[in-house]
Amino acid sequence: MRTQVAIIGAGPSGLLLGQLLHKAGIANIIVERQSGEYVLGRIRAGILEQVTVDLLREAGVGRRVDREGIVHHSIELVFGGVRHPIDVHGLTGGKVVTAYGQTELTHDLMDARTAQGLPTVYEAANVSIHGIDGTRPTVRYQKDGATHEIECDFIAGCDGFHGVCRQTVKDSVREFEKVYPFGWLGVLSDTPPVSPHAIVYGNSERGFSLCSMRSMTRSRYYVQCPLDDKVEDWSDQRFWDELRRRLDPELAAKIVTGPSIEKSIAPLRSFVAEPMRFGRLFLAGDAAHIVPPTGAKGLNLAATDVKYLSGALIEHFRERSDAGIDTYSQRCLKRVWKAERFSWWLTTLMHRFPDTEGFGQRVQEAELEYLVNSRAASTALAENYVGLPL
Repeated sequence: MRTQVAIIGAGPSGLLLGQLLHKAGIANIIVERQSGEYVLGRIRAGILEQVTVDLLREAGVGRRVDREGIVHHSIELVFGGVRHPIDVHGLTGGKVVTAYGQTELTHDLMDARTAQGLPTVYEAANVSIHGIDGTRPTVRYQKDGATHEIECDFIAGCDGFHGVCRQTVKDSVREFEKVYPFGWLGVLSDTPPVSPHAIVYGNSERGFSLCSMRSMTRSRYYVQCPLDDKVEDWSDQRFWDELRRRLDPELAAKIVTGPSIEKSIAPLRSFVAEPMRFGRLFLAGDAAHIVPPTGAKGLNLAATDVKYLSGALIEHFRERSDAGIDTYSQRCLKRVWKAERFSWWLTTLMHRFPDTEGFGQRVQEAELEYLVNSRAASTALAENYVGLPL
């Protein structure tokens, strides 16, 4: 097979890149090692910055997020048993974020690709990439007992942290990593959100908590837990009781409980791979960087990568200019590190660490008090939360 851009990975970043390139008349093939059903079954984040929503519109798949997405004008911080609203909308000159599940976003992109008859290879085994330092890189994979090869001009590595693209160039990558000493126990339930137009971050002596949503009838809640905890240790009742203990009394009384439809424990990690371009290979999304979910930046960073990469590739094919390609890594990493900083800071501020006692605890409490009582500090939080300018 022959195409202009081979995209490895059919998650949101790969699908969005494929859609943007197709609209610009650039041929592309997506290769995914999992099935489409598996990709749709991944439970991931659901808070979209404006840049992400705008990209979905540009790709022609923004109709449902505009119709069903829930706009958030504020966030709320709970500490010392008291809830403090942060007026994100007012502090940023009208910017907002939108609650819309990543599963739904992926569904929209998959449906659009299918409707347009664009080629996607699911369940591709033993995927490998070759010749990225030349002018005709190739992608090889096995399917239905046969070996297939795609010749292309460029390869986009949108296949995540464990994908083949980053592994192929691992010896040429400089990696930065921080692993946090706790995890998040997350529960998805078909219950109305406790705060329908704001995300609630909780800091208590029992640990961190988060109240989020996917829709007006589906909620996503988290509590900080030890890394060695098992999902089996947490009954639904234990989870709901623990969540209530970490919130202010008024909000705790409003929580509508119900059976969990998904429950999992996720470790927290900060990770960056530099650079993000290797000859004809570009890394995007989780293949290049991971942030703790505290700042809701993972999917949005991936969307920014796609915005820069799609623009660079369109410029190459339309204008025969490699300016965007040559600056892709530098532009992405500048934004990546700002998001990494914000996610690290918010994680440090809202969680209880093993050594968060005495001096460290008092400093954390003082910073929280300063944050909610200083317009300048609240503005800095709000600006980072909605996404810094491109």
